[in-house]
Amino acid sequence: MAHRPRVTMRQSLSDISDRQQAILSLARGAGRVGVEELAARFGVSPQTIRKDLNLLCDQGLLARQHGGAMLASGVANVSYEARRALAHEEKRRIAARCAALIPDGSSLFINIGTTTEEVARALSGHRDLLVVTNNIHVVSILLPSPGVEVVVAGGPVRRSDGGIAGEATVDLVSEFKLDFAVIGASALDEDGSLLDYDYREVRVSRAILGNARHPILVADAGKFERSAPIRIGHVRQLHTVVTDRPPPPRFAEACREAGTRVEVAGEENETR
Repeated sequence: MAHRPRVTMRQSLSDISDRQQAILSLARGAGRVGVEELAARFGVSPQTIRKDLNLLCDQGLLARQHGGAMLASGVANVSYEARRALAHEEKRRIAARCAALIPDGSSLFINIGTTTEEVARALSGHRDLLVVTNNIHVVSILLPSPGVEVVVAGGPVRRSDGGIAGEATVDLVSEFKLDFAVIGASALDEDGSLLDYDYREVRVSRAILGNARHPILVADAGKFERSAPIRIGHVRQLHTVVTDRPPPPRFAEACREAGTRVEVAGEENETR
């Protein structure tokens, strides 16, 4: 008799607790977390911590390990819902800072990503914008805005996150030369490399970088603590990086050497 595949129920990441967010932050800092140490730190039972870790592991944010959990492998991205929930306030601050760099009357690309979607929300009150995007969520966000014209890149739509990536997408992006690009990345290396997981998506991002006069990277500081296998490009191809905390020294030095501006959301003045 054939066994039926096991079905598991997932909690929405919008319901992730403050304690679970704190556990993720500790894991990013140390690489792993232990059940006993977490129980003592938060004043709860080991059983409660195991439930927290099980939820975070089921969402692909952590990987199970004897006695605790570690950061998930860098060969596959976490779920779209998980990415939306992570560092949400930081992404909103980044988006507001990025939107302030883009004047009315501009043309720009916006690619796939939860941070770039926040930028789209922050741009919804702008006037006379032309936005070319391969992100269905960006289309939905900007469609009600009378001051924004939206062009959607063609190709197959991923059900997982509403992203469009393929040969047709690259072809359409290559037809334009726009003022700005707002791009995201799944991970950032301290040497200045921008990294991602899906080669088809990376090809679109490279085309966007090559067809924008002022490319802007939007990325929260957690991206410095992650790894991904495919290289999009390097900070030397960017005009500006917008993040929520000062970047690691090596990354900051790579930006200085490249002449790439770093803007820290929440700080009055940018660093260079």
